[in-house]
Amino acid sequence: MKKLVFYFSILATVVACKPTQETKQVFEMPAVEDIAMYQVNPRVFAPENSLNAVTARIDSIRDLGVNVMWVMPIYPIGIEKGKNSPYCISDYKAIAPEFGTIEDFKKLTETCHEHGMGMILDWVANHTAWDHPWVKEHPDWYTRDEKADTIICPQPWNWEDVADLNYDNKEMRAAMIDAMKFWITEVGIDGFRCDVADGVPADFWKDAIDELRAAAGNRKIVMLAEGKHSDNFTVGGFDMNYGWDYKDELVKVWKGAPASDLIKADKAEYDSLPAGKVKLRFTTNHDHSTEATPCKEFTNDSGAMAAYVASIFPHGGALIYGSQEVGYPEPINFFKYVPVDWTAKPKIYKEYQTLIRLYNEHPALRKGTLITYPDKDVLVFEKTDAAERFLVLVNVRNEPKTIQVPENWVGREADDEVTGQHVKFDTNFELAPFQYLILAY
Repeated sequence: MKKLVFYFSILATVVACKPTQETKQVFEMPAVEDIAMYQVNPRVFAPENSLNAVTARIDSIRDLGVNVMWVMPIYPIGIEKGKNSPYCISDYKAIAPEFGTIEDFKKLTETCHEHGMGMILDWVANHTAWDHPWVKEHPDWYTRDEKADTIICPQPWNWEDVADLNYDNKEMRAAMIDAMKFWITEVGIDGFRCDVADGVPADFWKDAIDELRAAAGNRKIVMLAEGKHSDNFTVGGFDMNYGWDYKDELVKVWKGAPASDLIKADKAEYDSLPAGKVKLRFTTNHDHSTEATPCKEFTNDSGAMAAYVASIFPHGGALIYGSQEVGYPEPINFFKYVPVDWTAKPKIYKEYQTLIRLYNEHPALRKGTLITYPDKDVLVFEKTDAAERFLVLVNVRNEPKTIQVPENWVGREADDEVTGQHVKFDTNFELAPFQYLILAY
C-alpha cells in the first residue's frame, strides 16, 4: 500500500509540472511606438495557396526583426467590371480560393503569434465589388448619382471596378462593423490597416474602433489608417496613419532638393500629432512599387538603403514591403502573381536585418528626442534618451559630400553601429556616396 501511495504521489507531481494550454505564453501586441511592420502581398509568394507559402517563410520574415505582419486583402475578388484587384471585395467574411482557406489564414495568424509577431489585415471600407451581395440586397447602402438612380464608383478616383458605399446609411455601417468583428473574434487577428481611410467619415472609424476594442477584450489591437488627415487620430481613434508627405519629400530630396527639407517634412507631420500616435514611414509599399522599387526610385541599392535610414530613424514607424528586403528591382503589379527570388541579394537582407535590430534594441533610435542639424546634402540628426545618444548621418547624394561636424561632436570618437567603424571627428567629415552612419556616443 505504501508503495502504491508513493507511486501515485510521483504521478501527481509529474502531471502537475506538465505544461498546459493555460500556462502557454500568450502573445501581446507591441506598443505602437515600438512597431516594426512587414507588409505581405500574397501574390509575390505563390500563384496559389499563397497563405501557406507565407507561413513557410515565417522564419525569414521574423528574422528581419519585425513584430507585426500586415496582410493585404485576401477576400473573394469581384468579377463584374473587375480587374483582379484584391481591393475589389465581393465577400467580407471569406477568403479567395487563390490564397487558401480560413483555416490557412488562422494557421498563419497562430504561427505569427508563436514567432512573436502580431497580425493585422487589410480592410476596405470605402467600396465593394459590383457583385457583392449588398449591391442587389441593399442598393440604398451605396452612393447614387445626382438623379439618385445609379450607383457610382468612388470619386474623385473614378475606380470603375468598385461601387462607392454610402456612409449616411446606419444599417450599412452596422454591417461593416459586424464584418470587421468577425476577424477579431473568430480568427484572432490583432487589428486592421484601413484602406482609403480618409475617404470614410471619421465618426464611422470611431464607432468601429470602439466596438473592435470592446470585442477584443483584454487583447490589444492596433489600427493603421491609410490616410494623413488629423481626424484619423482626433476623431477616429487610429493608432497610426501614413507618412505620405515625408515619403514625397524623400523622393524630392533624392532628385536634388536640400536634405534639410526632410527635417521640415518630419516636423510638419509630428508637430500636430497627438501624444502616443505614430506616422508609418516607408520607402515603398504596394502602391509605390507598382511604379518603381526603392533600388530604382532612390538611384541604386545603396541609395535605397540610405533612404530607408532617413525614413525610419527620425521618428520610428518602420515598414518593410515584402520584396524590398531582397532588392527586387522591377515594379510589382499586385493585380497578378509576380515571382520573387527570396535568395537574390542576401547582403541587402542582412542590411535590413541590421537596421531593424538597431531599431528594436535602442529605444532612443526609434522614439528618442530628435535634435537636427540642417545641411544641403547630408541628413544630420541626433537621437537621445536618458540612457543613450546617437548621431545619424545620411549622405543623400550619389557622390562624396563633406559636412561641418556639429560643434558638440567635434573631437569626439564614436563607433558606427552598422559596420563597427571607429570614427574620430574633426571639424569636417567626408561621407562616400549614399554612405550612412549610426554613431553611438
